[in-house]
Amino acid sequence: MKKLIIARKFFQLLFLGLFIYVIWSTTYPLNSAISPKLLFRLDPLIMFFTSLSIRQWIEGVSFSIIIVAFTLIFGRYVCGWICPVGTINDIIGIVNKNKWVLSPGLNANIIKLKFYILFIVSFLAILGIQAAWLLDPIVIFARFVSLNLIPASTFVIDKAFAFAIKNFELYGEFYDFYRYLSKNLLGIKIYFFENSESSLSIFLAIAIFPLLIPRLWCRALCPLGALFGIFSRFSIFQRVVNKCTDCKKCLNTCRMQAIKEDISYKKNECVLCMDCVYVCPVEGTSFKFNNKKQHFNPAKSKGTISRREFLYILFVSLPSLGFVNKKNKIDITEYKNVIRPPGVNNEAKFINTCVRCGNCMKVCITSGLHPILLKSGIEALWTPQLVPEIGYCENNCTLCGEVCPTKAIPELKLEQKKKEKLGLAIIDESICYPHSQGKQCIVCEEHCPVSDKAIKLKDTTIKLKNVTMNNGEVIKLPYVDKDLCVGCGICQNKCPVRPIRAIRVKGKL
Repeated sequence: MKKLIIARKFFQLLFLGLFIYVIWSTTYPLNSAISPKLLFRLDPLIMFFTSLSIRQWIEGVSFSIIIVAFTLIFGRYVCGWICPVGTINDIIGIVNKNKWVLSPGLNANIIKLKFYILFIVSFLAILGIQAAWLLDPIVIFARFVSLNLIPASTFVIDKAFAFAIKNFELYGEFYDFYRYLSKNLLGIKIYFFENSESSLSIFLAIAIFPLLIPRLWCRALCPLGALFGIFSRFSIFQRVVNKCTDCKKCLNTCRMQAIKEDISYKKNECVLCMDCVYVCPVEGTSFKFNNKKQHFNPAKSKGTISRREFLYILFVSLPSLGFVNKKNKIDITEYKNVIRPPGVNNEAKFINTCVRCGNCMKVCITSGLHPILLKSGIEALWTPQLVPEIGYCENNCTLCGEVCPTKAIPELKLEQKKKEKLGLAIIDESICYPHSQGKQCIVCEEHCPVSDKAIKLKDTTIKLKNVTMNNGEVIKLPYVDKDLCVGCGICQNKCPVRPIRAIRVKGKL
């Protein structure tokens, strides 16, 4: 039976590597064999509650139903064999040899926490608020890889190669390999995403948990695990004990503390790690499809939470109704300083549909999309915004819509995308070189990608009070054609004025 342990570890590492590969390869020209959308469309928590909150069937729900169907057969196999956060918990847990073992009563109470969280997420979804992204493990992991791991890796690789090339004069094939690596593997041009500290902090907190208690995140806080736990109660693949010496080795080995004193187990907590099968000294434990004749069946329970607990959770969830009113009455002027990705025309719907996975930010070829914190309110936390001073919206690119798993950013045809307005460029004449100093500068007009030029020039004779040089000469003054400007941000990105750019884009929403 040790083969089951080896198989489980193999698949854990395989899927962990696969998750990282898919996220890492989410870069131009998107030639990965696996779509980055698939990772999230296999996540029932994200798919079900996003669909419920926006009252619309989204494409990924069908994939999630398949995952749930297998859960009804095998139980929480995703948690034990596939989930990258679960795998990282197991890997880090190896370091700690003196793990805390919770008392049965305390463990039972901790287990309920994730069901409380799931209930609140469900309640909010019914009210029309999508909050599953906040603690979804797949989203947390993907955001960490996209916004923290890859930029940090890019920094280390860039600096290491630069040091080797400069100090050891390693040109030729070595330099060509570095260029290939930069273009095809790293894929991003920055070492840090704005506001990415929060995603790093959350991931590190989850990583610290197993140093104290094995799989504490999975036991207590993971709403996806709670969802799988509910369905796994009906699974037909279960633990069976045919022979027992009452040594309690299985009870002490179980990383989820799912095995009870009477050797029965909580089926909705078991992640099929198979440790109990391997540790049994008489080889009396196995996993089989439902056989009611066996002596040791899963522990029976009245439910995951009591009626009193249900009413309590309902009561503490009521303040969230305030978000409903705000969500439905969003003042578009509130978001005038936020530039959303192309095709986003309804701020409220976008906030509700976006799962904060980081795909769009990772794939942006100019690295212009960054997570927002509280600039647009708590409900917009970690949603993407364009930061033109870092990167602009490339006129011939539709990648962000192509990788969005819930279509919060619509997948647009290129010609349609070119016409989408993200905002409007506004020239600050008080600091613009031609307007304020009489210096010739047409950088913004030169870079404008609109065929008819949204930034135009008019010949004007210099008549400035504080400028003595060049007065009387003709200079080209830039101005913005509001009807043609799409707010791509390239003018702001290329503007030579510092520290504040003389031309800045205001979001349309």
